[in-house]
Amino acid sequence: MRPNETSYYETLSLSDPDLRRRYMVLADQLKGNIRFGLLLEILDLVAEKTALDYVRRSYPDARVVTAAIDNIFIRHAADVTRDIAFHARINHVGKSSLEIGIRVEQPGDPTNHIASCYFTMVARSGVGDEAVSLVLPPLEYCDEIEKARADKALAAREDYRHQQALLAEPPSRDEYTMLAALHRAQEVPGFDGLLAGKLETDAWERMYPEQENVPQKIFGGYLVRRAYELSSICSELVAPDRAIIAAVNRINFFHPVRLGDKLHYTSRVVYSNGSFICVEAGIERISRDRSTKALSNQCLFTFVNVDPELVHRPVPAIYPSTYAEDARYLAAHRSYQSIVEHHSII
Repeated sequence: MRPNETSYYETLSLSDPDLRRRYMVLADQLKGNIRFGLLLEILDLVAEKTALDYVRRSYPDARVVTAAIDNIFIRHAADVTRDIAFHARINHVGKSSLEIGIRVEQPGDPTNHIASCYFTMVARSGVGDEAVSLVLPPLEYCDEIEKARADKALAAREDYRHQQALLAEPPSRDEYTMLAALHRAQEVPGFDGLLAGKLETDAWERMYPEQENVPQKIFGGYLVRRAYELSSICSELVAPDRAIIAAVNRINFFHPVRLGDKLHYTSRVVYSNGSFICVEAGIERISRDRSTKALSNQCLFTFVNVDPELVHRPVPAIYPSTYAEDARYLAAHRSYQSIVEHHSII
């Protein structure tokens, strides 16, 4: 089976007034007036449906779970008055994992390319502790485009492993100089900069059946939406104008969330540069009997501060004060540099 035979399409009909209102941030006329968190839920569902169509050709009772949202790069702001189309395709199949590429756009003249997204899904069989990963049949990459997309998926995995290895590396000379300057600035009499330790928000929530997706497990798209929404609020602690999403750097799904779990969401501003703000979010799950406590998800969102015409506006510098804050600042700095180097974002 070739990648072009795995295509899946879905349309969000924002021409429907009632649906459009649900997806609006404000009732006012506003550029980029779209609830991106709800789009994250749709993206996760689209990736799941695309992967299931392929996996169930070999395993009719299989299911798929989201292992990671590799990257989402926002190219242009969405217009809430126009329908949004989601075009998904499997780019690469590994032993039990699949990389799904999704193009998000608004058809018309001109076409508005909103975002490019990449999800890693894993094929599973069974429920709970009995669940096992499934061995998948490979795709056939016949033309140059299909081969290039598969190679890009593999390169992205290697790039992520490289980035993870870099996190354990000590600061370079330039990075050390950058951090040292931020600490020296805090020692100047009358310093009134934004301290990273004070730029945090958190929330608690219990999981109920309406958030369930596969049996006894909570829908990952819902968790990501909640993490995004809290992070968006957190970004407003820094943005003097209006913060809108520019990129989802990486979201990892470490442990499944089950019915009855209590979740602790935390978001903190960890880095800023020019008009951009990086917010790190974590979701910690605590089981109903309080016997299990684990990090379920970890996310890094990049926001950009804009005026009413979506023109970039500068944001204040962020000042880390502790070793942990330095580490988060440096990790976000490296991630930001990688995005700027390889991708054009809003």
